[in-house]
Amino acid sequence: MTKTFDDLLAKVAACSTKKVAVAVAQDDAVLEAVAEAKKRGIAEAVLVGDEAKIKEVAASINMDLSDYEIINVEDTYEAALTAVKLVHDGKADMYMKGLIDTKSFLKSVLDKEVGLRTDKTLSHVCIFDIEGHDGLLFLSDVAFIPYPDLEAKANIIRNTVEIAHACGIECPKVAPLAAVEVVNPKMPVTVDAAELTKMNEEGKITGCIVDGPLSYDLAIDSEAAKHKGATDRKIVGDADILLFPDIHAGNITYKALVHNAKVTNGNILTGTKAPVILTSRSDDFETKVNSIAVGAVVAEAMNKQ
Repeated sequence: MTKTFDDLLAKVAACSTKKVAVAVAQDDAVLEAVAEAKKRGIAEAVLVGDEAKIKEVAASINMDLSDYEIINVEDTYEAALTAVKLVHDGKADMYMKGLIDTKSFLKSVLDKEVGLRTDKTLSHVCIFDIEGHDGLLFLSDVAFIPYPDLEAKANIIRNTVEIAHACGIECPKVAPLAAVEVVNPKMPVTVDAAELTKMNEEGKITGCIVDGPLSYDLAIDSEAAKHKGATDRKIVGDADILLFPDIHAGNITYKALVHNAKVTNGNILTGTKAPVILTSRSDDFETKVNSIAVGAVVAEAMNKQ
């Protein structure tokens, strides 16, 4: 069973070598990450963008480009379309954001001709290995859907469960979070959480166990469950997936963990035909490398479907 990020990285070693297409690759942090991913055997890369600028940035970080395919496209959005088409056409396994604004990058993902759109809801998944916590935690959605309704929450669960399965969690436990662990009609988030639990019990959400509403402490701390007399719940401090009620709760939790705890993490956009690596410039070097590794594991699982 996958319980740590090291376990997850070990799964990469068992995968065939994957290829990542980078949109607008003239970015020092992204080039450093793809170079490290190549060094560790996680993935090869195709660098799409302004070739002169790519070479200039690579020289500034002492990166040898002799083993990389570079596709020269100077226009930013055209570079993105060229890169995403490589994935669309099966010439690369995953798609990564470089020096391009998020709105334009997502526009390329959703392009009707060469993009990676499906009929699924797009959502963002963060995978955390937190020191002192037993097992990986999958957080969603912290970056993409601002105020998910019930249907969107169900789809976020389905997307995140697929990622958890790819990472080796056979039947993840999903905690729809709220401030309290009981249903209160005056708190719509709790009503949604109970409905999601019912949908799981009725077989409308499969491949997982859903138990909500749950407060954060009951979801991740077995001692809290004991103290609150909640040991009869399906989830007793052993949640694998934390479903947030809105982007504010998710994003605040994400940043609190990153800045105040000792963590290893990686992020991925899901609901697409292939893994999409959407990292922020504020994400550190290891997070970018880890995100490529997550993409490789997910691509391997998608190829087997």
